[in-house]
Amino acid sequence: MATPLSDTPLSPLKTIAVVGLGTMGTGIAEVLAAAGRDVVGIDIGEDRTARCVSALEASTARAVERGRLTEQQRADLLARVTTATDLTAAADADLVIEVAPESYEIKQQILRELDGIVRPETILATGTNALSVTRLAADSARPERVLGMHFFNPAPAMKLVEIVSCVLTAPAAVTAVTNLALDLGKEPVAVGDRPGFVADGLLFGYLNQAAAMYEANYASREDIDAAMRLGCGLPMGPLALLDLIGIDTARTVLEAMYAESRDRLHAPAPVLKQLSEAGLTGRKAGRGFYTYESPGSATVVADALTPREDGAAAEGRPVRAVGVAGSGTMASGIAEVFAKAGYEVVLAARSEEKALGAKARIGKSLARSVDKGRMTAEAAAQTLERVRPTGTYDDFADVDLAVEAVAEDLEVKRQLFATLDKVCKPGAVLATTTSSLPVVACARATSRPQDVIGMHFFNPAPAMKLVEVVRTVLTADDVHATVREVCTTIRKHAVDCGDRAGFIVNALLFPYLNNAIKMVEEHYASLDDIDAAMKLGGGYPMGPFELLDVVGLDVSLAIEKVLHREFRDPGLAPAPLLEHLVAAGCLGRKTGRGFREYAKR
Repeated sequence: MATPLSDTPLSPLKTIAVVGLGTMGTGIAEVLAAAGRDVVGIDIGEDRTARCVSALEASTARAVERGRLTEQQRADLLARVTTATDLTAAADADLVIEVAPESYEIKQQILRELDGIVRPETILATGTNALSVTRLAADSARPERVLGMHFFNPAPAMKLVEIVSCVLTAPAAVTAVTNLALDLGKEPVAVGDRPGFVADGLLFGYLNQAAAMYEANYASREDIDAAMRLGCGLPMGPLALLDLIGIDTARTVLEAMYAESRDRLHAPAPVLKQLSEAGLTGRKAGRGFYTYESPGSATVVADALTPREDGAAAEGRPVRAVGVAGSGTMASGIAEVFAKAGYEVVLAARSEEKALGAKARIGKSLARSVDKGRMTAEAAAQTLERVRPTGTYDDFADVDLAVEAVAEDLEVKRQLFATLDKVCKPGAVLATTTSSLPVVACARATSRPQDVIGMHFFNPAPAMKLVEVVRTVLTADDVHATVREVCTTIRKHAVDCGDRAGFIVNALLFPYLNNAIKMVEEHYASLDDIDAAMKLGGGYPMGPFELLDVVGLDVSLAIEKVLHREFRDPGLAPAPLLEHLVAAGCLGRKTGRGFREYAKR
């Protein structure tokens, strides 16, 4: 009778077989060999094993050129990797990691064959990111030794490894693989068995919504990607990332997620099916959402959908003076941006005292720029001189562009736009910085809705490059052209979108944040593990709970409610935990407690 794996002391995982030598399998083999493991790379066909060896030789040669490896270390690493075209080569392995295509049939066949080849104590790890580890384990002769070991692409660079156990997994196997991940210099995160696990479980819902947004012709592919890169600090936009992952792969992951969750947000957008079935699967095919120089190339080339560079359809109105309404952080930041670009700025607040306070905040910001060598003291003084504070909106009489940056309250904004309608000269463009409210509702508070548009700046306005330019159904072409021209002058990247809740960034960002909260509610993963997974596996500058506490839980809840009201999708309903924390006054950093506690200043 065989000894249960849970009772068997495991030998160190010294010899490791990698089954499947595509990009991911080759990357995993390199990581293992670099950590001193003997690696057996297995794939069907000598052409595939030869490509793996060539890729390793090229990758390690680049590492030598960059000073990361010596020639001797490179030679030793390559010597530790052997390749084979038959699974019997895994007979002496302590661990087998399969990285075969995302198919139950293929993976189950591999695991069944390995059952008759490897030793009883050998651990079998699947690299799946979409399929059920439980289902794969149950089909094995020794389910207790089967678990998930989900690396991220590119494996040599990405730090995260999700260690996936199920009800059948022996704790000894989890411990052994976790210790291996640590020895590889990775950050292992322990997760349960559900499609997508932590990182992809959050990432693919966001990618799916971006695909649906593009399919609805709400915004161009370039604007969607630029918005998420510049507005959220992400390394890649969602559509470019789908092309990198593979549109067929993304569709498979989403199908698995939807089969379990039945959440419409996980139902693959039809465009993913259309592109997949047309063979337009992304970079590997040379065409997906974008067109590439050749299959496998990362170089995007122009195609029929590439925006023309011959200018706007209409000519904009001249803008020399700008009015900024408000006295908070956003208002002062926007005023600073315009003043730096050479515009004369009228900064109006409900009282002259508040306006003077806002100008003082601009002065401090400019002084910091001088201290950091970003501008001269003379330039800072000239910039500040261009800002005229006032306690009355009557001083907007001569501005060419009025930008409101007051409280995110529709009635407050509508009252302000009614005032701007009276005091601003004919032809002045009236812009709102709202992040979630309907721009057209502000426009209808005036007698000139054709002159009203959205200019959604991001905080902090002097540093963030993105502006979402929001047209209503009533906005005039020359008003849109004016704002686009102004964005160029103030050195911001403008993206166009229609007047619906969340615009581009918030409509994609906040459902992702909401889904992270649901993971915690369901006790699937901890705050720290989710934050680590998204930073290390998704390249996010902040984890979702770090970001929620910075944004403010009350602000986040308000945006979630707006999105839910607009789209009526049950999956967008705010997570109850978010509502409970807001009700308890735990609003994030500003109150000293949100999802985490913060030291009082």
